[in-house]
Parts: sequence; C-alpha cells; structure tokens
Amino acid sequence: MRLFIAILLDKNVRDGLRGMQNELRRRGVEGNYTRAENLHLTLAFIGEYPNPDAVLDAMALARFEPFALRLGGAGSFGDTWWAGLEANEELDALVRRLRRALADKGIPFDRKPFRAHVTLIRKPSFRRDPQMETLPVTETEMTVGRISLMLSTRGKNGMFYTELGSV
Repeated sequence: MRLFIAILLDKNVRDGLRGMQNELRRRGVEGNYTRAENLHLTLAFIGEYPNPDAVLDAMALARFEPFALRLGGAGSFGDTWWAGLEANEELDALVRRLRRALADKGIPFDRKPFRAHVTLIRKPSFRRDPQMETLPVTETEMTVGRISLMLSTRGKNGMFYTELGSV
C-alpha cells in the first residue's frame, strides 16, 4: 500500500488553486496538471507500508486544535510547479508532532524537510517563460480540523487518492 498523510482541501481552496492552474494554461503551459479532486497538502509521505491501522494510531498521537491555512505564493521544485501557503506555526508544529509519532512507532516516512505546498503541475512545458513569480494567487483560506491517511494508486488515467481514515 502506497500511503501518505495529508490535509484535504475544501472547495474554496481547490477553486482558488484551479484558478491558478487555469491561468497557467492561459499562459501556454502544458503538462500533467493535478486534477481538482487530487489537490491536497502532504504532511508526511510514507510510501509502501502494509499497516494503515498503525499509521492511524500514530496520527492520533499528533493532537492539534483546528487552525487556519491560507494560500500564499507560487514556485517550483525542478519539474514540479506548486502553490504555496503563508507561514503557519500551527501547521509546522503539527508536522513535527506527526513525524515524531511516526518515528516513535517505527513507521518509515520521507524525511525531507517539510515545505508547505500544493502541487499544481508536473513536467511543465511552455514556449515562453510563464513568469511564475507573477502568477496571481487567489487569497483563499480554510480551517483545518482533521488530517487524513491516503492511499495512492496508479490507474490508466493517472493517480487516484482514496482516504482510508482521518483523525
């Protein structure tokens, strides 16, 4: 089972992200755009792991109070273009607690430093520079009240994400 822990985005935020994707399309950017139903914020990528119940148990240890997330900025990591989030200490603290709980339970996860982002497009191609730094970010905000354990499967039309549980 290919697993990750994420914050699922509400319709308002997904709509704002779709607006950013539409602007990239308008600017002539082609590539593998993330489908609206797949837009999410990954907190911890676990990868292949056979025991989702153990992951849910670890997630329950990373308690948190609801907090607000707000879109802010855009950028890229190599061939991945993303929308950013405004700095958020509650989010950073949640990720630290979550990753500590996973480590304490012996659950492997990708230990790259956390950089809050939502993937908009992979492998972009374009004829002229689309100027990511000028990409308008729709100022949308949501309240995070839960985190979700997700199953990632590859289908003939791309990736499909299924929520296995949440805390």
